[in-house]
Amino acid sequence: MNIRDLTALILALASINGFAQENIHSALKDTVSLDEVVVTGTTVKVNRFNVPMAVSVVNNLRIAESVESNILPILNGKIPGLFVTERGIMGFGVAGNAAGQISIRGIGGSPTTRVLMLIDGHPQFMGIFGHPLADSYVASDVERVEVIRGPASILYGTNAMGGVVNIITKKQQKEGFSANGHLMYGSYNTQKYMASGGYRKKNLSIFASVNHDRTDGHRKNSEFSITNGYFKAGWNVSEHFKASTDLGIAGFKATDPGPDTLGAVHGNTIDIVRGYWSLTADNTFESVSGTVKLFYNFGEHKITDGFHSNDANYGVNIYEAFRLFPGNTLTAGLDYMKYGGIAENELAMGGRGMIFKDTALYDAGVYTFMQQRIADRLTLNAGIRYQDHEVYGGEWIPSGGFAFNLSAVTTWKASVGKGFRSPTIQELYIWNHNPNLSPERIMNYETGISHSFFNSKLKTELTGFIVNGDNMIITVPLQGLQNAGEISNRGIELSVNTRLSESLDMDVTYSYIDMKTPVYGTPKHHLYLGGSYLLKKFLFTANIQYINDLDSDASTKTSLETYTLLNGRVSWKATKFADIFLSAENLLNTEYETIKYYSMPGITIFGGIKIKL
Repeated sequence: MNIRDLTALILALASINGFAQENIHSALKDTVSLDEVVVTGTTVKVNRFNVPMAVSVVNNLRIAESVESNILPILNGKIPGLFVTERGIMGFGVAGNAAGQISIRGIGGSPTTRVLMLIDGHPQFMGIFGHPLADSYVASDVERVEVIRGPASILYGTNAMGGVVNIITKKQQKEGFSANGHLMYGSYNTQKYMASGGYRKKNLSIFASVNHDRTDGHRKNSEFSITNGYFKAGWNVSEHFKASTDLGIAGFKATDPGPDTLGAVHGNTIDIVRGYWSLTADNTFESVSGTVKLFYNFGEHKITDGFHSNDANYGVNIYEAFRLFPGNTLTAGLDYMKYGGIAENELAMGGRGMIFKDTALYDAGVYTFMQQRIADRLTLNAGIRYQDHEVYGGEWIPSGGFAFNLSAVTTWKASVGKGFRSPTIQELYIWNHNPNLSPERIMNYETGISHSFFNSKLKTELTGFIVNGDNMIITVPLQGLQNAGEISNRGIELSVNTRLSESLDMDVTYSYIDMKTPVYGTPKHHLYLGGSYLLKKFLFTANIQYINDLDSDASTKTSLETYTLLNGRVSWKATKFADIFLSAENLLNTEYETIKYYSMPGITIFGGIKIKL
C-alpha cells in the first residue's frame, strides 16, 4: 500500500499546492483558502473536518517563512500536541536522553520509536533501532507536512502509536526548468547552503537538491555538519497510470558536548549515513484506484567508543480502493517489511571486536478500511488490520469513528482506535536489552468540534482526547527494560487559523496534556502564536512560544522546564530573482534546555539570500 494515499486520514492543501513554486512574497498576495481537503487513496476529496481523527498540516507557505534547514523545528508549535527535543543551535545530534525525540500527546520514545515518520508515504523505520534520525529531513525539499495526531496503527502498523508525520516532497509543476538556492551565515560560524532544480516536459518531471549545513556549535565540542542529496522523477505513463522513483541520502557527523556541569567531559563523536529509495506505480480509474510501492532503507553508524552498525529495511506496500456505490469507498491493502542488520563493537575484546546481534525480522499486515457518506451530513469510518510479526505472531487492530456536519460551518467528530508497537531489535538484543519483551498497546479516544467564522476567513478546531495504555516498555532500576509502564494521558488541543487581510495572517495553537505518569520530552502546556505581514517588498514574520512543565530529564522525572521563546524574521525582495533576509531566534535571550544539562543557545542571528530562477 502507498501510505501517502492510504486513506482519508492524509491531508493535502489543494489551494496551497501551487505555492510550492512561487516566491513567498507573491504567494502572500493570493487568497489562501483554509478549506483544507483530505485526499484519499481513491482520489476522492473531502473537507478535512469531516475526517474523524485529528489531522494537521504545515504547508509550503509556512515552511518558506522559516530559515530552518530541518523540517522538525518548524513543526514545533505549529502542530498542537507535538514536541521535538533539541540539543543545540543546529542539528539534533547525539546527546544524553535522546535528542531529536518527537512526541505526540505524550507518546514518543527514545528517541522516536512511537511516532512513525514517512517521506511520501515511505516509512523511515530503520532496521536495528526502529526509529528515524531527526537530522535527515531537509526543509527545502518539502512541499508540506501532514500529521495524524493519535494512533494510526490500523493504517500503518507498528510505530504509529502516538501518530504519523508524513513529509510530502516537492515536484516540478511548471513546464521547463526552474532552480532555487540559498546561502546563510550566522552565529557560531553556522553556515547553510542549498541548491535545487527541477525540469518538466509533458509527462516527465524531475526534481533534485543538495544541501550542506555546518556549525561550530554554541558550546565547546558541539560541532555538527550534514550533507543531504535528493532526487525524484515522475512519469505519467497514460491517463490512468503513472510511475515515480526517488532517492535520498544524508551523511552527517556530530559531537556530543556532554553535560554542561562542572568537571564534565564531552561524549562521543558519531558518523552516520542514512539513505532510502522507492519505486511507485499508481493507477486511477473512475471506480477503482490504487498504488504499489517498493522501498529500501539503509544506514551505517560509527561511534568513537567502538560501536558500529549496518542496517537495512525493505518492503512493499499495496492497496486498491473501490467506489462500490455513491458515498462509499472501500480500501483494502497489504504491506510487508523485512528489517534488521548487524551491530558490533569493533574495539571490544582487546580490539578483536564483538558482535551484539546479527539478525533480520519480518513484519506484515493486511487491512481494510471503509468510508460511507450519508446525506452529505454524516461520514462513517471503520476498519480493521491483522498484523503478523516473526517473533510475536498475530495482532488485531480495530478503529472507527464519525464526522457529523451540524451546519455548513460546524462539524463534530469522534473516533476510537488502537495503537501498538513491537519492540525494536535494539530493545530485544542490544544495550540494556530484554529478549522477553512483549508489544506495547494503547487505546485512544477523542472527540472534536470545528467551526469557521467570517466566510471561512477564521477557522477553529478544538479536540479532546484520552489515551490509556499498559505493557509500555520502560527502564526499571536494577532490572533493565521491562513491560511495566502505564499511560493515562488526557488533554485538549486547539488550533486557530486566520487570514485577517491579504497581507496579514496568524496561527494560534495550544495543547494541554495531563499525564498520570509524566514522560520525558512532553510539556504540560504549549502555546504558540505566529503571524506574517507583507508590506510592499518586505515580509515580516514572528512567533512566540510558551512551554510549561517540560520534563527534561529522562532518568529522574523531576526536572521541569518552563520558558518563553520569541523569534523574528524580515525579508526584502531585492530583485525579481532574489530575497535578502535577516533572522533572529530566542530574542528574549531565554535560558532553557529540552535535555537536562544541555543548555540551548541565547540570542542567535542569521542572514542570507534566497535565489529563484
